[in-house]
Amino acid sequence: MHPAPSVILFTVMSGAGFGMLAFLGIGLPDVAGWVAFTFFAIAYVLAVGGLLASTFHLEHPERAIKAFSQWRTSWLSREGCCAVFTLIVMAVYGAGLVFLGTRWTALGLVGSVASVLTVFTTSMIYAQLRTVPRWHSPLTPALLLSLSLAGGALLTGQEKAAIALLVVAGAIQIMTWMKGDGALTASGSTLASATGLGTASTVRAFEPPHTGTNYLLNEFVYVVGRKHGLQLRVISFFLMILLPIGMLLLPFSHMFAALAVLSHLVGAVVSRWLFFAEAEHVVGLYYGKRTT
Repeated sequence: MHPAPSVILFTVMSGAGFGMLAFLGIGLPDVAGWVAFTFFAIAYVLAVGGLLASTFHLEHPERAIKAFSQWRTSWLSREGCCAVFTLIVMAVYGAGLVFLGTRWTALGLVGSVASVLTVFTTSMIYAQLRTVPRWHSPLTPALLLSLSLAGGALLTGQEKAAIALLVVAGAIQIMTWMKGDGALTASGSTLASATGLGTASTVRAFEPPHTGTNYLLNEFVYVVGRKHGLQLRVISFFLMILLPIGMLLLPFSHMFAALAVLSHLVGAVVSRWLFFAEAEHVVGLYYGKRTT
């Protein structure tokens, strides 16, 4: 899949933003007044900024509002509904903290759960796709949820929780890569199944379906060299997991905390680029871009 910058920014920014709201909803950190306003402002910039970035990937951004009407069948629509509900609930909860110095605990818990559900709905947009075997796995929502909560813990200054969540996210990321590398082969998809010609005999392409590119190739087929893929995995894992943990294990300072957050977000962007670039959509079999 062609890794569109808008989609990468959406998943990373909104994940961190809603992860931050999840912690704020349970009272971590315990802040009020203008300090609380600062935390909520950062969370909303990330969450809303990520959602706005996603609209740039739409063919007709002006029709984005129509996505909310398909919540019965569409994970994309459920994501939009959950996101709006969460932002409204947390805005009311945050207003109580900022302007009244009052913590409405029950409302905060509802907003925290809704924040996690929003990230889950985002992950299911990808995990539901049987046509992308690498994504069609319980590891996909586990990865996006763990990274979201790890980012939220970093941004809210929850050091112990951040370290634990980074360790969990790192383990899930490694498992995702290991299982994902063989997912297309394990799915049993071949050129015969991609063309619908059956398995009675060996099927091979006499000529490519097109002499030039098209929408399917631009959106669903992207080939990353094995060497470059490995290098990017190492870079993303170091920046996203190892360096932030190292920063947090040092004696606390605001500089180290800021570096941990920055490193994690940059590493998450690289990891998310690979998430899309290594997708291996089965349509690539039809176009001769996959060998399985």
